[in-house]
Amino acid sequence: MTPKKIILLRHGQTDFNLKGIVQGSGVDSSLNDNGRKQSLAFFRAYRDYGFDEVYTSALKRTHETVHHFIEMGTSWKALKDLNEISWGKHEGQPITPEEDKYYQWMLRQWQLGDTSHKIDGGESPDEVAVRLKRGLETILLSPQKNILVCMHGRAMRVMLCLMLNYPLKSMDLFEHQNACVYELQFTGTMFHILKHNDAKHLNGVPVTGTLTPNQTTDLIQRIFPV
Repeated sequence: MTPKKIILLRHGQTDFNLKGIVQGSGVDSSLNDNGRKQSLAFFRAYRDYGFDEVYTSALKRTHETVHHFIEMGTSWKALKDLNEISWGKHEGQPITPEEDKYYQWMLRQWQLGDTSHKIDGGESPDEVAVRLKRGLETILLSPQKNILVCMHGRAMRVMLCLMLNYPLKSMDLFEHQNACVYELQFTGTMFHILKHNDAKHLNGVPVTGTLTPNQTTDLIQRIFPV
C-alpha cells in the first residue's frame, strides 16, 4: 500500500455538544457558530498542507467542518462506514444523572474488555470496528498520499485502536475535543502518531471535550490498574 500522511479531525462543535445532549449516528446535527469558527481556524492552519483527498462520515457536521477544502476543489468522499457509534435510544436525549450513571457503567464494561456490550438499541464497539475497518481499507487503498479524514469522537477512538493495533478496551486513552487533530504517518505497513489531540490550530477558539491531566491519569489507571 502507498505510504501516507493521514490527518484525523474531529468535527467542530454543535449545539448538542454544547448542551450535553447525546448525538451519535442517528442525529444529523449542524455546526453551531463556534463550530464554524473552529472549521475556519483549521482551514487557515492546514490549507497549505496539500491534501489530495478528503473523507468524511455521511453526517453533515463532518461535511461542514471541512467544507472549505471541498469548496476549493479537493476530492471528497463521504463514507457511511465512518459514522459515529449509534447510541440507540439515548440519542437526542440530555445527559441526566441517570443517563450518566448508565453511560459510566457501560464505559466500564468496555474498559474491562467487554467491547461486545451493545448500547440499548445501538451498537457495540466491536460492531463499530467492523465498519470502520472497511472505511480504513477504502482510505488505505487510495493512491493518494496526503489525506484528511473528518469523523466523530467515539468513532475516532475506535479508529485509532485499529490503526495502532490497540485492543478496543484501550480506546478511552485517545482523548479528544471538537476540531482536534491526530496526525499519523502510514509507512505502507504500520502507523505512527505524529500529533495527539492537537488543537493549537484553533488559536483561542473555544473547544469542548477536553480531559484534564488528572482525568487522563485517572482514566489510564482505571483501564490499566497497577
